[in-house]
Amino acid sequence: MENKNTLAYLAWISVCFVWSTTYLAIRIGVTDLPPMLFAGLRWIFSGTVFLIFLLLRGYKLPKPADIKHIAVVGLALLGVGNGLVVVGEQWIPSGIAALLIATLPFWVTGLEAAVPSSPRVSKTTISGIIIGLVGVLLIFRSELENLTNPDYLLGMLLVLVAVTSWASGSLYSKYKKVDVHPLMNATFQMLIAGSVQVFIGLVLGEHTDFNFTTNSLYAFFYLAIVGSIAGYAFYIYAINHLPVSLVTTYAYINPILALILGWFVLDEKLDLSIAFAGSIVLAAVYLVRRGTLKS
Repeated sequence: MENKNTLAYLAWISVCFVWSTTYLAIRIGVTDLPPMLFAGLRWIFSGTVFLIFLLLRGYKLPKPADIKHIAVVGLALLGVGNGLVVVGEQWIPSGIAALLIATLPFWVTGLEAAVPSSPRVSKTTISGIIIGLVGVLLIFRSELENLTNPDYLLGMLLVLVAVTSWASGSLYSKYKKVDVHPLMNATFQMLIAGSVQVFIGLVLGEHTDFNFTTNSLYAFFYLAIVGSIAGYAFYIYAINHLPVSLVTTYAYINPILALILGWFVLDEKLDLSIAFAGSIVLAAVYLVRRGTLKS
């Protein structure tokens, strides 16, 4: 038991670190590669490896009736959610993207409040959402000089759209259950979302500019193998052996590490205004999560 707990804590630490680094890897990758093919081929590669592994282990394929729901979630989370983050990071720093993604609980709670059968939103949660929106405004304020650049502004708005799409997909998966193992579910999400992204990339003519450099090749395989395959395996192991409340604290750690890594590796901007805005967002995330657990 003690050995399992040790491995579980190591898995949780790995999730905190690995998923923090994905923003940096995306930023490095889109420096040289077009976004849709970069994102789509990553998911197809990861999904194919997962599928082979799961079939060899005897896992069952999803039922035809479940494919539709898996496709909706996969397209919302990975297709649009992750896809727009990749597109947005062509123009904005990886650390800023990570901070905006950290606002996910606000959007999930806000959207769920519109569902008639949803639990009543607590005062703590409402306070967290309001504080979180203030934090987002402070992020925009700290980047005011860059927002005169239309591409920079577009990048930030695309990441916010990505967050709302991720929130919508998360809520859909909560209310539309499927009878399939979580790993097989994730595998088909990867394959479906990746296929759509590759199709869009080909329609946009991205294949004419798709040429790996040394850095983009490293970024691609890091995201596919470490970020997707290993990261998800670590997460599943940790969530099965540790309290969910502990494992999900990666949401607070990821943006902090992403900001530091972006500053250290790519010399991205990191000053007191960004640090203050980030602390406001993380405090708000804590309040929203606390209020949601109490309700």
